[in-house]
Amino acid sequence: MTATPTTDQKNAPSTAATSAATPPPPDVTVVVIAYNDADRLPRAVRSVLAQTHRALEVVISDDHSTDATPEVARSLAAADPRVRHLRLPENSGGCSVPRNRALDVATAPYVMFLDSDDELPPDAVAKLLAAHRAREVDFVMGAVRRVRVDTGKSSLWMPHLVTERRTVEGIDQEPELLFEHLSTSKMYARAFLDRAGLRFPEGIHYEDQLFSAQAYCLARAFTVIPEPVYVWYIEPYAATGSASISNQRDRLENVADRIHVQRLIDAFLEESGHGAIRPEKDYKFLKHDFRMYAGDLPRRDPEWLAGFAELVTPYLDTLAPEAYARLPRTERVVLRLVRDGRLEEARRAARGLGLPVGPRHVSHDERGHVYWGEPLPESREARTELDLSEEGVEAGPLSAALFRHEVRDLETGPGTVLRCTVRTYDPLLRLPVGPQVARLVLAPGGRRYEVAFRIDPVLPGVFEGRVRFDPGQAPLPVQGFDGVRHPVVELRQGRGRHTAPLLGPLDFPPVSSRPRAYGGTVEHVVTVSPEAAGTARIEVRWRPAGPTAKLGPLAGRLSRSVVSRAAKVIRGALR
Repeated sequence: MTATPTTDQKNAPSTAATSAATPPPPDVTVVVIAYNDADRLPRAVRSVLAQTHRALEVVISDDHSTDATPEVARSLAAADPRVRHLRLPENSGGCSVPRNRALDVATAPYVMFLDSDDELPPDAVAKLLAAHRAREVDFVMGAVRRVRVDTGKSSLWMPHLVTERRTVEGIDQEPELLFEHLSTSKMYARAFLDRAGLRFPEGIHYEDQLFSAQAYCLARAFTVIPEPVYVWYIEPYAATGSASISNQRDRLENVADRIHVQRLIDAFLEESGHGAIRPEKDYKFLKHDFRMYAGDLPRRDPEWLAGFAELVTPYLDTLAPEAYARLPRTERVVLRLVRDGRLEEARRAARGLGLPVGPRHVSHDERGHVYWGEPLPESREARTELDLSEEGVEAGPLSAALFRHEVRDLETGPGTVLRCTVRTYDPLLRLPVGPQVARLVLAPGGRRYEVAFRIDPVLPGVFEGRVRFDPGQAPLPVQGFDGVRHPVVELRQGRGRHTAPLLGPLDFPPVSSRPRAYGGTVEHVVTVSPEAAGTARIEVRWRPAGPTAKLGPLAGRLSRSVVSRAAKVIRGALR
Protein backbone atom coordinates (compact mmCIF):
# COMPACT_ATOMS: atom_id res chain seq x y z
CA MET A 1 0.00 0.00 0.00
CA THR A 2 1.31 3.47 -0.86
CA ALA A 3 0.48 6.43 1.34
CA THR A 4 0.08 9.78 -0.43
CA PRO A 5 0.16 12.82 1.88
CA THR A 6 -2.66 15.28 1.37
CA THR A 7 -1.97 18.92 0.59
CA ASP A 8 -1.47 19.94 4.22
CA GLN A 9 0.82 16.94 4.73
CA LYS A 10 3.39 17.65 1.98
CA ASN A 11 6.98 18.13 2.97
CA ALA A 12 6.64 21.87 2.72
CA PRO A 13 6.03 23.40 6.16
CA SER A 14 2.80 25.19 6.99
CA THR A 15 2.48 29.00 6.81
CA ALA A 16 3.08 29.30 10.55
CA ALA A 17 6.21 27.19 10.26
CA THR A 18 7.49 29.16 7.24
CA SER A 19 7.60 32.32 9.29
CA ALA A 20 9.82 30.61 11.87
CA ALA A 21 13.56 30.22 11.51
CA THR A 22 14.58 27.45 9.16
CA PRO A 23 15.83 24.56 11.29
CA PRO A 24 19.26 23.06 10.63
CA PRO A 25 19.45 19.84 8.61
CA PRO A 26 18.35 17.02 10.91
CA ASP A 27 20.84 14.49 12.22
CA VAL A 28 18.07 12.17 13.39
CA THR A 29 14.54 11.41 12.24
CA VAL A 30 12.19 10.27 15.00
CA VAL A 31 9.17 8.45 13.58
CA VAL A 32 6.12 8.72 15.84
CA ILE A 33 3.33 6.34 14.85
CA ALA A 34 -0.21 7.02 16.03
CA TYR A 35 -3.69 5.64 15.68
CA ASN A 36 -6.66 7.20 17.51
CA ASP A 37 -4.39 8.58 20.21
CA ALA A 38 -5.10 12.30 20.18
CA ASP A 39 -4.72 12.64 23.94
CA ARG A 40 -1.24 11.14 24.28
CA LEU A 41 0.31 12.12 20.96
CA PRO A 42 1.32 15.65 22.14
CA ARG A 43 3.24 14.20 25.09
CA ALA A 44 5.22 11.90 22.80
CA VAL A 45 6.03 14.59 20.25
CA ARG A 46 6.98 17.16 22.88
CA SER A 47 9.37 14.66 24.45
CA VAL A 48 11.20 14.63 21.10
CA LEU A 49 11.12 18.39 20.61
CA ALA A 50 12.53 18.82 24.14
CA GLN A 51 15.62 16.75 23.35
CA THR A 52 18.97 18.29 24.27
CA HIS A 53 20.08 17.55 20.70
CA ARG A 54 18.03 19.96 18.61
CA ALA A 55 18.97 19.01 15.04
CA LEU A 56 16.22 16.49 14.45
CA GLU A 57 12.95 16.03 12.65
CA VAL A 58 9.71 14.37 13.74
CA VAL A 59 7.54 12.50 11.30
CA ILE A 60 4.09 11.79 12.76
CA SER A 61 2.77 8.81 10.83
CA ASP A 62 -0.98 8.62 11.37
CA ASP A 63 -2.50 5.24 10.49
CA HIS A 64 -5.72 6.88 9.26
CA SER A 65 -7.10 7.75 12.70
CA THR A 66 -10.82 8.38 13.09
CA ASP A 67 -10.59 10.58 16.19
CA ALA A 68 -8.94 14.01 16.60
CA THR A 69 -5.43 12.67 15.98
CA PRO A 70 -5.12 14.34 12.51
CA GLU A 71 -6.06 17.75 13.91
CA VAL A 72 -3.66 17.34 16.83
CA ALA A 73 -0.87 16.27 14.46
CA ARG A 74 -1.45 19.24 12.17
CA SER A 75 -1.37 21.58 15.15
CA LEU A 76 1.94 20.12 16.32
CA ALA A 77 3.40 20.48 12.82
CA ALA A 78 2.23 24.10 12.58
CA ALA A 79 3.85 24.97 15.89
CA ASP A 80 7.36 23.66 15.09
CA PRO A 81 9.03 23.44 11.66
CA ARG A 82 10.82 20.24 12.70
CA VAL A 83 7.50 18.34 12.74
CA ARG A 84 5.80 16.83 9.71
CA HIS A 85 2.47 15.02 9.52
CA LEU A 86 1.93 12.01 7.28
CA ARG A 87 -1.58 10.52 7.10
CA LEU A 88 -2.12 7.11 5.55
CA PRO A 89 -5.11 6.90 3.15
CA GLU A 90 -6.47 3.84 4.95
CA ASN A 91 -5.86 2.04 8.22
CA SER A 92 -3.26 -0.72 8.06
CA GLY A 93 -4.18 -2.36 11.38
CA GLY A 94 -0.61 -2.50 12.66
CA CYS A 95 2.65 -0.68 13.26
CA SER A 96 4.66 -1.75 10.21
CA VAL A 97 3.00 0.26 7.44
CA PRO A 98 3.05 3.65 9.22
CA ARG A 99 6.70 3.12 10.15
CA ASN A 100 7.70 2.11 6.63
CA ARG A 101 5.87 5.03 5.01
CA ALA A 102 7.57 7.41 7.40
CA LEU A 103 10.94 5.93 6.43
CA ASP A 104 10.11 6.77 2.81
CA VAL A 105 10.07 10.50 3.64
CA ALA A 106 12.68 10.62 6.43
CA THR A 107 15.67 12.80 5.54
CA ALA A 108 18.17 12.26 8.39
CA PRO A 109 21.11 9.81 8.38
CA TYR A 110 19.87 8.22 11.62
CA VAL A 111 16.39 6.97 12.52
CA MET A 112 14.47 6.18 15.72
CA PHE A 113 10.93 4.93 16.35
CA LEU A 114 8.54 6.13 19.05
CA ASP A 115 4.98 5.00 19.80
CA SER A 116 2.46 7.75 20.52
CA ASP A 117 1.75 6.48 24.05
CA ASP A 118 5.43 6.53 25.09
CA GLU A 119 8.19 9.12 25.53
CA LEU A 120 11.88 9.74 25.04
CA PRO A 121 14.05 10.87 27.99
CA PRO A 122 15.48 14.37 27.33
CA ASP A 123 18.99 13.20 26.42
CA ALA A 124 18.09 10.00 24.55
CA VAL A 125 18.91 11.30 21.08
CA ALA A 126 22.17 12.92 22.22
CA LYS A 127 23.44 9.76 23.91
CA LEU A 128 22.55 7.41 21.08
CA LEU A 129 23.97 9.77 18.46
CA ALA A 130 27.20 10.22 20.45
CA ALA A 131 27.67 6.44 20.46
CA HIS A 132 27.19 6.34 16.69
CA ARG A 133 29.79 9.09 16.23
CA ALA A 134 32.24 7.44 18.61
CA ARG A 135 32.38 4.32 16.44
CA GLU A 136 30.79 3.43 13.14
CA VAL A 137 28.12 0.83 13.87
CA ASP A 138 24.83 -0.16 12.28
CA PHE A 139 22.70 0.69 15.31
CA VAL A 140 22.95 1.70 18.95
CA MET A 141 20.64 0.36 21.63
CA GLY A 142 20.02 1.60 25.17
CA ALA A 143 18.01 0.78 28.26
CA VAL A 144 14.22 1.03 28.41
CA ARG A 145 12.42 2.35 31.47
CA ARG A 146 8.98 0.75 31.94
CA VAL A 147 6.38 2.74 33.86
CA ARG A 148 3.18 1.13 35.15
CA VAL A 149 0.31 3.48 34.35
CA ASP A 150 -1.83 2.06 37.17
CA THR A 151 0.79 2.41 39.93
CA GLY A 152 3.40 4.81 38.55
CA LYS A 153 6.16 2.35 39.49
CA SER A 154 9.20 2.28 37.26
CA SER A 155 11.62 -0.51 36.35
CA LEU A 156 14.16 -1.29 33.66
CA TRP A 157 13.30 -3.68 30.85
CA MET A 158 15.79 -6.56 30.58
CA PRO A 159 18.35 -4.70 32.75
CA HIS A 160 20.89 -7.55 32.71
CA LEU A 161 21.39 -7.03 28.97
CA VAL A 162 22.36 -3.34 29.21
CA THR A 163 24.49 -3.18 32.33
CA GLU A 164 27.66 -2.09 30.55
CA ARG A 165 28.66 -0.15 27.48
CA ARG A 166 30.13 -2.29 24.72
CA THR A 167 30.23 -2.86 20.97
CA VAL A 168 29.12 -6.28 19.76
CA GLU A 169 30.63 -7.63 16.55
CA GLY A 170 27.61 -9.61 15.40
CA ILE A 171 24.77 -11.29 17.29
CA ASP A 172 26.65 -14.62 17.44
CA GLN A 173 28.83 -13.04 20.14
CA GLU A 174 25.86 -12.39 22.44
CA PRO A 175 22.79 -14.29 21.21
CA GLU A 176 21.03 -13.63 24.54
CA LEU A 177 20.41 -10.09 23.25
CA LEU A 178 17.55 -11.58 21.23
CA PHE A 179 15.56 -11.11 24.45
CA GLU A 180 15.63 -7.36 23.79
CA HIS A 181 13.37 -7.42 20.77
CA LEU A 182 12.04 -3.84 20.85
CA SER A 183 12.65 -1.73 17.76
CA THR A 184 11.99 1.45 19.73
CA SER A 185 15.04 1.23 22.02
CA LYS A 186 17.48 1.69 19.16
CA MET A 187 18.87 4.35 16.80
CA TYR A 188 19.60 2.95 13.34
CA ALA A 189 21.98 4.19 10.68
CA ARG A 190 19.82 4.85 7.64
CA ALA A 191 22.61 3.50 5.44
CA PHE A 192 22.37 0.17 7.29
CA LEU A 193 18.61 -0.09 6.81
CA ASP A 194 18.97 0.63 3.10
CA ARG A 195 22.01 -1.63 2.60
CA ALA A 196 20.24 -4.54 4.30
CA GLY A 197 16.88 -3.77 2.67
CA LEU A 198 15.48 -3.79 6.18
CA ARG A 199 11.89 -2.66 6.62
CA PHE A 200 9.11 -3.70 8.97
CA PRO A 201 7.19 -6.79 7.78
CA GLU A 202 3.71 -5.73 6.76
CA GLY A 203 0.49 -7.60 7.38
CA ILE A 204 1.56 -9.29 10.62
CA HIS A 205 1.56 -8.50 14.33
CA TYR A 206 4.61 -8.73 16.61
CA GLU A 207 6.55 -7.19 13.75
CA ASP A 208 9.12 -5.84 16.22
CA GLN A 209 10.31 -9.35 17.00
CA LEU A 210 11.02 -10.25 13.37
CA PHE A 211 12.45 -6.81 12.53
CA SER A 212 14.78 -6.87 15.53
CA ALA A 213 15.92 -10.44 14.85
CA GLN A 214 16.77 -9.44 11.29
CA ALA A 215 18.57 -6.29 12.45
CA TYR A 216 20.66 -8.26 14.95
CA CYS A 217 21.63 -10.84 12.33
CA LEU A 218 22.33 -8.39 9.50
CA ALA A 219 24.29 -5.85 11.53
CA ARG A 220 28.06 -6.03 11.27
CA ALA A 221 28.40 -4.32 14.65
CA PHE A 222 26.16 -2.53 17.13
CA THR A 223 26.78 -0.66 20.37
CA VAL A 224 24.98 -1.14 23.69
CA ILE A 225 24.79 1.76 26.16
CA PRO A 226 23.40 1.41 29.70
CA GLU A 227 21.55 4.73 29.88
CA PRO A 228 17.73 4.78 29.48
CA VAL A 229 16.74 6.00 26.02
CA TYR A 230 13.03 5.13 25.99
CA VAL A 231 10.10 5.40 28.40
CA TRP A 232 7.57 2.61 27.85
CA TYR A 233 4.20 3.08 29.53
CA ILE A 234 2.50 -0.18 30.46
CA GLU A 235 -1.25 -0.59 31.02
CA PRO A 236 -1.46 -4.24 32.11
CA TYR A 237 -5.17 -4.18 32.86
CA ALA A 238 -6.42 -2.06 29.99
CA ALA A 239 -9.76 -3.09 28.51
CA THR A 240 -9.41 -5.51 25.62
CA GLY A 241 -10.61 -2.99 23.07
CA SER A 242 -8.10 -0.34 24.10
CA ALA A 243 -5.16 -2.58 25.05
CA SER A 244 -2.11 -2.79 22.84
CA ILE A 245 -1.81 -5.84 20.63
CA SER A 246 0.73 -7.42 22.98
CA ASN A 247 -1.70 -7.03 25.89
CA GLN A 248 -4.59 -8.78 24.14
CA ARG A 249 -3.44 -12.20 25.30
CA ASP A 250 -7.00 -13.32 25.97
CA ARG A 251 -7.58 -13.60 22.20
CA LEU A 252 -6.54 -16.85 20.54
CA GLU A 253 -5.79 -14.82 17.40
CA ASN A 254 -3.09 -13.14 19.46
CA VAL A 255 -1.53 -16.53 20.21
CA ALA A 256 -1.65 -17.49 16.52
CA ASP A 257 0.02 -14.20 15.52
CA ARG A 258 2.85 -14.75 17.97
CA ILE A 259 3.45 -18.32 16.79
CA HIS A 260 3.42 -17.17 13.16
CA VAL A 261 6.14 -14.60 13.84
CA GLN A 262 8.25 -17.19 15.65
CA ARG A 263 8.16 -19.45 12.63
CA LEU A 264 9.18 -16.54 10.39
CA ILE A 265 12.12 -15.81 12.70
CA ASP A 266 13.15 -19.47 12.68
CA ALA A 267 13.12 -19.52 8.89
CA PHE A 268 15.15 -16.31 8.70
CA LEU A 269 17.78 -17.64 11.11
CA GLU A 270 18.32 -20.67 8.90
CA GLU A 271 18.32 -18.71 5.64
CA SER A 272 20.77 -16.11 6.96
CA GLY A 273 23.23 -18.67 8.32
CA HIS A 274 22.42 -18.03 11.99
CA GLY A 275 20.88 -21.40 12.78
CA ALA A 276 23.41 -21.89 15.58
CA ILE A 277 21.63 -19.30 17.74
CA ARG A 278 18.27 -21.02 17.38
CA PRO A 279 18.43 -22.62 20.89
CA GLU A 280 18.91 -19.15 22.41
CA LYS A 281 15.96 -17.84 20.44
CA ASP A 282 13.89 -20.89 21.53
CA TYR A 283 14.79 -20.22 25.16
CA LYS A 284 13.71 -16.62 24.72
CA PHE A 285 10.34 -17.78 23.38
CA LEU A 286 9.79 -20.16 26.28
CA LYS A 287 11.01 -17.79 28.97
CA HIS A 288 9.29 -14.66 27.69
CA ASP A 289 6.55 -15.27 25.14
CA PHE A 290 5.07 -18.53 26.40
CA ARG A 291 5.62 -17.47 30.01
CA MET A 292 3.23 -14.54 29.59
CA TYR A 293 0.43 -16.83 28.44
CA ALA A 294 1.25 -19.38 31.14
CA GLY A 295 0.73 -16.76 33.83
CA ASP A 296 -2.80 -16.21 32.52
CA LEU A 297 -3.80 -19.89 32.40
CA PRO A 298 -5.47 -20.00 35.86
CA ARG A 299 -8.17 -17.62 34.56
CA ARG A 300 -8.85 -19.31 31.23
CA ASP A 301 -11.89 -21.49 30.59
CA PRO A 302 -11.64 -25.06 29.21
CA GLU A 303 -12.57 -24.02 25.67
CA TRP A 304 -9.84 -21.38 25.57
CA LEU A 305 -7.30 -23.80 27.04
CA ALA A 306 -8.09 -26.37 24.36
CA GLY A 307 -7.68 -23.79 21.60
CA PHE A 308 -4.44 -22.54 23.12
CA ALA A 309 -2.96 -26.05 23.35
CA GLU A 310 -3.95 -26.77 19.74
CA LEU A 311 -2.08 -23.65 18.58
CA VAL A 312 1.09 -23.86 20.66
CA THR A 313 1.78 -27.58 20.99
CA PRO A 314 2.91 -28.20 17.37
CA TYR A 315 5.35 -25.30 17.69
CA LEU A 316 6.56 -26.31 21.15
CA ASP A 317 7.44 -29.70 19.70
CA THR A 318 9.94 -28.04 17.31
CA LEU A 319 11.98 -26.25 19.97
CA ALA A 320 15.46 -27.26 21.08
CA PRO A 321 15.54 -29.61 24.11
CA GLU A 322 18.38 -27.55 25.64
CA ALA A 323 16.06 -24.53 25.72
CA TYR A 324 13.61 -26.46 27.94
CA ALA A 325 16.43 -27.68 30.17
CA ARG A 326 17.35 -24.10 31.16
CA LEU A 327 13.90 -23.33 32.58
CA PRO A 328 12.89 -23.53 36.25
CA ARG A 329 11.04 -26.70 37.18
CA THR A 330 7.69 -24.95 37.66
CA GLU A 331 7.75 -23.60 34.09
CA ARG A 332 8.80 -26.94 32.64
CA VAL A 333 5.91 -28.63 34.45
CA VAL A 334 3.35 -26.25 32.93
CA LEU A 335 4.83 -26.68 29.46
CA ARG A 336 4.78 -30.47 29.73
CA LEU A 337 1.21 -30.59 30.97
CA VAL A 338 0.07 -28.37 28.08
CA ARG A 339 1.94 -30.50 25.54
CA ASP A 340 0.40 -33.66 26.99
CA GLY A 341 -3.12 -32.22 26.93
CA ARG A 342 -3.48 -32.29 30.72
CA LEU A 343 -4.97 -28.82 30.61
CA GLU A 344 -6.79 -28.63 33.93
CA GLU A 345 -3.60 -29.72 35.68
CA ALA A 346 -1.66 -27.17 33.64
CA ARG A 347 -3.96 -24.42 34.79
CA ARG A 348 -3.56 -25.56 38.41
CA ALA A 349 0.23 -25.79 38.07
CA ALA A 350 0.37 -22.29 36.58
CA ARG A 351 -0.80 -20.85 39.89
CA GLY A 352 2.60 -21.78 41.29
CA LEU A 353 4.79 -20.16 38.64
CA GLY A 354 7.70 -18.50 40.37
CA LEU A 355 6.38 -19.52 43.80
CA PRO A 356 6.97 -22.43 46.20
CA VAL A 357 3.64 -24.10 45.42
CA GLY A 358 3.30 -27.87 45.13
CA PRO A 359 0.74 -30.04 43.33
CA ARG A 360 -2.38 -31.43 44.94
CA HIS A 361 -1.26 -34.95 44.14
CA VAL A 362 1.85 -36.82 42.98
CA SER A 363 2.52 -40.19 41.39
CA HIS A 364 5.36 -42.74 41.84
CA ASP A 365 6.96 -45.19 39.47
CA GLU A 366 8.61 -48.55 40.12
CA ARG A 367 11.99 -46.86 40.71
CA GLY A 368 10.57 -44.68 43.45
CA HIS A 369 10.65 -41.46 41.44
CA VAL A 370 8.09 -38.79 42.30
CA TYR A 371 6.17 -37.03 39.52
CA TRP A 372 3.96 -33.98 39.46
CA GLY A 373 0.24 -34.86 39.40
CA GLU A 374 -1.74 -37.92 38.49
CA PRO A 375 -1.70 -40.20 36.54
CA LEU A 376 1.86 -41.44 36.12
CA PRO A 377 3.42 -39.81 33.00
CA GLU A 378 3.83 -42.24 30.11
CA SER A 379 6.51 -40.85 27.80
CA ARG A 380 10.20 -40.56 28.63
CA GLU A 381 10.09 -36.82 27.94
CA ALA A 382 7.15 -36.33 30.27
CA ARG A 383 8.85 -38.24 33.07
CA THR A 384 11.96 -36.08 32.64
CA GLU A 385 10.04 -32.80 32.89
CA LEU A 386 7.63 -33.83 35.68
CA ASP A 387 10.18 -35.65 37.85
CA LEU A 388 10.47 -34.03 41.29
CA SER A 389 12.79 -36.60 42.84
CA GLU A 390 15.88 -34.41 42.76
CA GLU A 391 14.19 -31.47 44.47
CA GLY A 392 14.59 -32.89 47.98
CA VAL A 393 10.84 -32.98 48.42
CA GLU A 394 10.64 -36.37 50.14
CA ALA A 395 13.53 -36.52 52.60
CA GLY A 396 15.08 -33.07 52.45
CA PRO A 397 14.52 -30.22 54.93
CA LEU A 398 10.99 -29.08 55.63
CA SER A 399 11.67 -25.89 53.65
CA ALA A 400 12.02 -28.00 50.47
CA ALA A 401 8.77 -29.95 51.00
CA LEU A 402 5.81 -29.68 48.64
CA PHE A 403 2.74 -28.05 50.16
CA ARG A 404 -0.18 -26.29 48.55
CA HIS A 405 -2.54 -23.98 50.46
CA GLU A 406 -5.88 -23.01 48.91
CA VAL A 407 -8.72 -20.85 50.25
CA ARG A 408 -12.20 -22.33 50.40
CA ASP A 409 -15.48 -20.72 51.51
CA LEU A 410 -14.16 -17.16 51.75
CA GLU A 411 -16.33 -14.65 53.63
CA THR A 412 -15.39 -10.98 53.93
CA GLY A 413 -16.35 -8.20 56.34
CA PRO A 414 -16.90 -6.27 58.35
CA GLY A 415 -14.06 -4.05 57.12
CA THR A 416 -11.08 -6.12 56.06
CA VAL A 417 -11.93 -9.24 58.08
CA LEU A 418 -11.49 -12.51 56.16
CA ARG A 419 -13.10 -15.76 57.28
CA CYS A 420 -12.18 -18.82 55.29
CA THR A 421 -11.26 -22.46 55.26
CA VAL A 422 -7.65 -23.14 54.34
CA ARG A 423 -7.07 -26.48 52.63
CA THR A 424 -3.48 -27.72 52.79
CA TYR A 425 -2.29 -30.42 50.40
CA ASP A 426 0.63 -32.54 51.62
CA PRO A 427 1.03 -34.99 48.71
CA LEU A 428 4.21 -36.60 50.08
CA LEU A 429 2.86 -36.97 53.61
CA ARG A 430 5.54 -34.86 55.23
CA LEU A 431 3.28 -33.76 58.09
CA PRO A 432 2.55 -36.10 61.03
CA VAL A 433 -0.90 -37.65 61.20
CA GLY A 434 -3.22 -35.61 63.38
CA PRO A 435 -4.00 -31.91 64.01
CA GLN A 436 -1.30 -29.37 63.09
CA VAL A 437 -0.74 -25.71 63.94
CA ALA A 438 -0.47 -23.40 60.94
CA ARG A 439 0.11 -19.66 60.92
CA LEU A 440 -1.24 -17.11 58.49
CA VAL A 441 1.41 -14.41 58.22
CA LEU A 442 1.56 -10.91 56.76
CA ALA A 443 4.50 -8.49 57.07
CA PRO A 444 3.90 -4.95 55.77
CA GLY A 445 6.92 -2.71 56.21
CA GLY A 446 8.80 -5.44 58.05
CA ARG A 447 6.22 -5.66 60.86
CA ARG A 448 4.98 -9.22 61.32
CA TYR A 449 1.31 -9.98 61.85
CA GLU A 450 0.28 -13.61 62.32
CA VAL A 451 -2.76 -15.63 63.29
CA ALA A 452 -2.35 -19.24 64.40
CA PHE A 453 -5.05 -21.77 63.53
CA ARG A 454 -5.50 -25.52 63.59
CA ILE A 455 -5.62 -27.72 60.51
CA ASP A 456 -7.02 -31.24 60.79
CA PRO A 457 -6.61 -34.20 58.42
CA VAL A 458 -9.70 -34.75 56.26
CA LEU A 459 -8.16 -37.14 53.70
CA PRO A 460 -4.73 -38.77 53.39
CA GLY A 461 -2.36 -35.87 52.68
CA VAL A 462 -5.10 -33.24 52.95
CA PHE A 463 -5.72 -30.92 55.93
CA GLU A 464 -8.30 -28.23 56.55
CA GLY A 465 -8.70 -25.46 59.10
CA ARG A 466 -10.91 -22.44 59.68
CA VAL A 467 -9.26 -19.06 60.27
CA ARG A 468 -10.30 -15.47 60.94
CA PHE A 469 -7.74 -12.97 59.64
CA ASP A 470 -7.89 -9.17 59.58
CA PRO A 471 -5.08 -7.53 57.53
CA GLY A 472 -6.31 -4.17 58.79
CA GLN A 473 -4.88 -5.04 62.21
CA ALA A 474 -1.35 -5.57 60.93
CA PRO A 475 1.15 -3.26 62.70
CA LEU A 476 2.84 -0.67 60.51
CA PRO A 477 6.12 1.27 60.81
CA VAL A 478 5.92 4.78 62.25
CA GLN A 479 6.40 6.36 58.84
CA GLY A 480 3.51 4.36 57.42
CA PHE A 481 3.52 1.90 54.54
CA ASP A 482 2.55 2.28 50.90
CA GLY A 483 2.60 -1.08 49.16
CA VAL A 484 1.25 -4.58 48.62
CA ARG A 485 1.72 -7.84 50.49
CA HIS A 486 0.27 -11.35 50.14
CA PRO A 487 -0.55 -13.57 53.13
CA VAL A 488 1.51 -16.75 53.43
CA VAL A 489 0.99 -19.96 55.40
CA GLU A 490 3.78 -21.03 57.71
CA LEU A 491 4.24 -24.60 59.01
CA ARG A 492 6.82 -25.65 61.61
CA GLN A 493 8.36 -28.91 62.74
CA GLY A 494 11.02 -28.62 65.39
CA ARG A 495 13.50 -26.16 63.96
CA GLY A 496 12.20 -26.66 60.44
CA ARG A 497 9.95 -24.09 58.82
CA HIS A 498 8.05 -24.00 55.54
CA THR A 499 6.44 -20.88 54.06
CA ALA A 500 4.25 -20.89 50.98
CA PRO A 501 1.67 -18.52 49.49
CA LEU A 502 -2.02 -18.75 50.17
CA LEU A 503 -3.88 -19.19 46.88
CA GLY A 504 -7.11 -17.24 47.07
CA PRO A 505 -10.26 -17.45 44.98
CA LEU A 506 -9.77 -16.27 41.42
CA ASP A 507 -12.40 -13.63 42.03
CA PHE A 508 -14.18 -12.02 44.96
CA PRO A 509 -15.42 -8.47 45.63
CA PRO A 510 -12.63 -6.25 47.03
CA VAL A 511 -13.15 -4.93 50.57
CA SER A 512 -11.57 -1.84 52.12
CA SER A 513 -11.26 -0.22 55.51
CA ARG A 514 -12.05 3.39 56.20
CA PRO A 515 -9.04 5.71 56.70
CA ARG A 516 -7.67 5.17 60.16
CA ALA A 517 -4.38 5.34 62.03
CA TYR A 518 -2.72 2.04 62.91
CA GLY A 519 -0.61 2.07 66.03
CA GLY A 520 -0.73 5.85 66.20
CA THR A 521 1.04 6.24 62.85
CA VAL A 522 -0.05 7.61 59.48
CA GLU A 523 -3.69 7.08 58.48
CA HIS A 524 -4.16 4.32 55.92
CA VAL A 525 -6.80 2.75 53.74
CA VAL A 526 -6.37 -1.04 53.55
CA THR A 527 -7.85 -2.93 50.60
CA VAL A 528 -8.13 -6.70 50.27
CA SER A 529 -8.73 -8.18 46.80
CA PRO A 530 -7.73 -11.08 44.57
CA GLU A 531 -4.41 -10.61 42.82
CA ALA A 532 -5.20 -9.06 39.47
CA ALA A 533 -3.32 -11.61 37.39
CA GLY A 534 -1.30 -14.79 37.55
CA THR A 535 -1.58 -16.89 40.68
CA ALA A 536 -4.50 -14.90 42.12
CA ARG A 537 -3.19 -14.88 45.66
CA ILE A 538 -5.02 -12.75 48.19
CA GLU A 539 -3.62 -9.26 47.82
CA VAL A 540 -3.53 -6.64 50.58
CA ARG A 541 -2.74 -3.04 49.68
CA TRP A 542 -1.97 -0.21 52.12
CA ARG A 543 -2.34 3.37 50.98
CA PRO A 544 -1.54 6.34 53.22
CA ALA A 545 -4.55 8.64 53.46
CA GLY A 546 -5.66 11.88 55.06
CA PRO A 547 -3.61 14.98 55.83
CA THR A 548 -1.18 13.04 58.00
CA ALA A 549 -0.11 10.95 55.00
CA LYS A 550 2.26 13.75 53.98
CA LEU A 551 3.95 13.49 57.35
CA GLY A 552 4.71 9.79 56.96
CA PRO A 553 7.99 10.12 55.02
CA LEU A 554 9.09 12.93 57.37
CA ALA A 555 8.34 10.77 60.40
CA GLY A 556 10.36 7.96 58.85
CA ARG A 557 13.36 10.22 58.25
CA LEU A 558 13.13 11.58 61.79
CA SER A 559 12.93 8.12 63.34
CA ARG A 560 15.93 6.93 61.33
CA SER A 561 17.84 10.05 62.35
CA VAL A 562 17.11 9.40 66.04
CA VAL A 563 18.24 5.78 65.73
CA SER A 564 21.41 6.85 63.93
CA ARG A 565 22.32 9.38 66.62
CA ALA A 566 21.67 6.82 69.38
CA ALA A 567 23.91 4.31 67.62
CA LYS A 568 26.73 6.85 67.42
CA VAL A 569 26.43 7.56 71.15
CA ILE A 570 26.59 3.83 71.98
CA ARG A 571 29.62 3.28 69.73
CA GLY A 572 31.36 6.24 71.34
CA ALA A 573 30.70 4.88 74.84
CA LEU A 574 32.06 1.45 73.88
CA ARG A 575 35.25 2.98 72.53
